[in-house]
Amino acid sequence: MSSSVLTLILAGGEGERLSILSQVRAKPGVPFGGKYRIIDFALSNAVNSGLTDVGILTQYAPRSLIDHIGVGRPWDLDRSRGGVALLQPFIGRGRARDWYRGTADAVLQNVDFIEDRNPELVLVLAGDHVYKMDYRPFLELHREKGAEVTCAVRTVLIEEAHRFGILEVADDGRVTDFIEKPAHPPSNLVSMGVYVFSWPLMRELLSPERPDFGRDLLPWMMKERRAVFAYEFAGYWQDVGTIESYWATSLDLLRDDPGIELNDLGWLIYTKSEDRPPARIGPGASVSRSMISHGCVIDGNVEHSVLSPGVRVEAGAVVRDSIVMFDAVIGPGAVLDRAILDKEARIGAGARVGVGDELTPNRDEPERLYAGITLVGKRARVPDGIEIGRNCRIDPGVVERDFGNARSVATGTTIFAAAAAS
Repeated sequence: MSSSVLTLILAGGEGERLSILSQVRAKPGVPFGGKYRIIDFALSNAVNSGLTDVGILTQYAPRSLIDHIGVGRPWDLDRSRGGVALLQPFIGRGRARDWYRGTADAVLQNVDFIEDRNPELVLVLAGDHVYKMDYRPFLELHREKGAEVTCAVRTVLIEEAHRFGILEVADDGRVTDFIEKPAHPPSNLVSMGVYVFSWPLMRELLSPERPDFGRDLLPWMMKERRAVFAYEFAGYWQDVGTIESYWATSLDLLRDDPGIELNDLGWLIYTKSEDRPPARIGPGASVSRSMISHGCVIDGNVEHSVLSPGVRVEAGAVVRDSIVMFDAVIGPGAVLDRAILDKEARIGAGARVGVGDELTPNRDEPERLYAGITLVGKRARVPDGIEIGRNCRIDPGVVERDFGNARSVATGTTIFAAAAAS
């Protein structure tokens, strides 16, 4: 089966709803679950399903993602036949090309790559979802139905449905209607952003006039009464496209019965791992219900938190209900509560991040930072002794002088980097 299926992973999205976490990287490249990146789940699902011919379509801030994927060795994709290819938009002589204008346009601009493979089927995956899925039954259903396209679907909470494409499905599995992100969803059956197309039928459907699968192509197929079918997926699946969902899904990993089991040896999630020493827990440290990655040094207290490789928690510090990314440092006596620290951030001695019960939304991003979670950007430096409220945003590259003489930062405040502002 694998030689007849080409897998395309859409990894070019800007992911604005993740605020500063996706300011310096594409959303699929955001760290997740300690040592992983979000894209590792789609990539590992493909490889575990026996699919080893993979194209990754990048666009926005691709450097860290490209560095992470490399030649695909962690996923056993460093091979001469098939393997992984990183595909970016480009301008070709005599051909009208531009930035990808949508998911379908991204595929359209890489038609030459697809035609070189001449697959039977093209499997299209979103690169920014957390789930485990064997794609083989999905592909088999597509063949059995003689479908032109089959969409993977699942139910979500009705209050979340407006974030997704909504489908209506007949008893025989045929999709009868598709509405992209309606303000008032008629149901909670949503598209997972996972599609399989028959090629070359897909080639006929792709058009510059229909640049996006959900917004343009699938609604057009409904009007044309094309053969679109649904495959209902009952397993765990999360779109971590918002700060709140990213934070909650990360901490779900710490439950006794996590929705996605990372210790499942039968379906491993592969990633690029750095050579680091084992985690070290000091004599005065306390760790409870947490995920501690290799290279961490813990001399303080860690409660219900996820720590990426290389994190340091100094003596007397407390990390609670938080996500701390690679090589961040929490200084002695500092307190981190319901916060997300990006890579190489540093919290000064005695500082407190996530203070108080007030939940005023962030003034600059009220629709993204409203759930009491405070963000500290990549390589930001928080001064000693300062108190920072909730729903605050400390931008990447902020240093101590950017706080001025303030000893506290009110809930809902953003601290900008002076170098960036200039």
